[in-house]
Amino acid sequence: MLNMSLLTATRRLSSLSSTITRGFAFSSAAKTDGINSLAVIGAGQMGLGIALVAARNAGVNVFLHDNSQQSLDKSIKFMDKLLEKDFSKGRLSSDQVGTIKSLIKASTSLESIIPQVDMVIEAVPEIPKLKEEIFAKLAALAGRNTILATNTSSISITRIAAAAKTAEDRVISAHFMNPVPVQKGVEIICGLQTSKTTLDRTLLFVTRMGKIPSVSKDTPGFLANRILLPYLNEAICAYEAGIGSAEDIDNIMVNGCAMPMGPLKLADFIGLDTCLSIMKVLYEDTCDSKYRPSILLSRMVDAGYLGKKSGKGFYEYNE
Repeated sequence: MLNMSLLTATRRLSSLSSTITRGFAFSSAAKTDGINSLAVIGAGQMGLGIALVAARNAGVNVFLHDNSQQSLDKSIKFMDKLLEKDFSKGRLSSDQVGTIKSLIKASTSLESIIPQVDMVIEAVPEIPKLKEEIFAKLAALAGRNTILATNTSSISITRIAAAAKTAEDRVISAHFMNPVPVQKGVEIICGLQTSKTTLDRTLLFVTRMGKIPSVSKDTPGFLANRILLPYLNEAICAYEAGIGSAEDIDNIMVNGCAMPMGPLKLADFIGLDTCLSIMKVLYEDTCDSKYRPSILLSRMVDAGYLGKKSGKGFYEYNE
């Protein structure tokens, strides 16, 4: 998920590598969380961002997992490119680059990495059944003290924890904001089953990663999406009703309400499919009509107009 400070983030995306590695130093805080190794499941943009920040700031060994070797290769290649760019510009020494690379290892085998890590952070698509299947596997493979965290932005933590059964008290959400190296905020959400020890250790580790945690109840949308997505959806409804053009809607919120980015452009950057998915969760879980997704939003997703990642949303993107 992208939060409302995204304008600064997107301006810096072109030089993301400098953000990833700037101020390279391991946290000097005592490792009272007991986390020295981490598995990140999902080698997409979120997964790689989490892995890089964990290696850079917390100094832990990170296993980056994905079922697709192609996805892993692409992610590692991108990481190498970012690190090489920083080295060439003098932001990192060769030793620092080597340290980061040595801490991050790619793997397609859950069975080989999960038993040896102290924490897992799952960062796969927002598909409830997929996450439940993953957490059932994690519960069977992980050690007795391993924290099992999900990066979900909308799915109930209680529901995910129930799939973990014997490990349900160690399931929690660490919802990082995208792009991870830029955004400071992380939502921490406990399910009904989550123990206080799991919460305390997670808060300590997220802080070691250089993030600022905010704790939310396990309620539809949690904090960020409960506030942000209805705002975006209302802007889409205004556009759908012909109240203003996309540019006028965005301009008035930027220039009249001091928002860092207009709501329609922000929706494009988040991904209209992601926006629709979260709105559906809010609407279905609360049965409150104020969360009904815009019909236009649904139609745009049907058409494949997903925003920046597809090249077309409320705006068109050449790259």
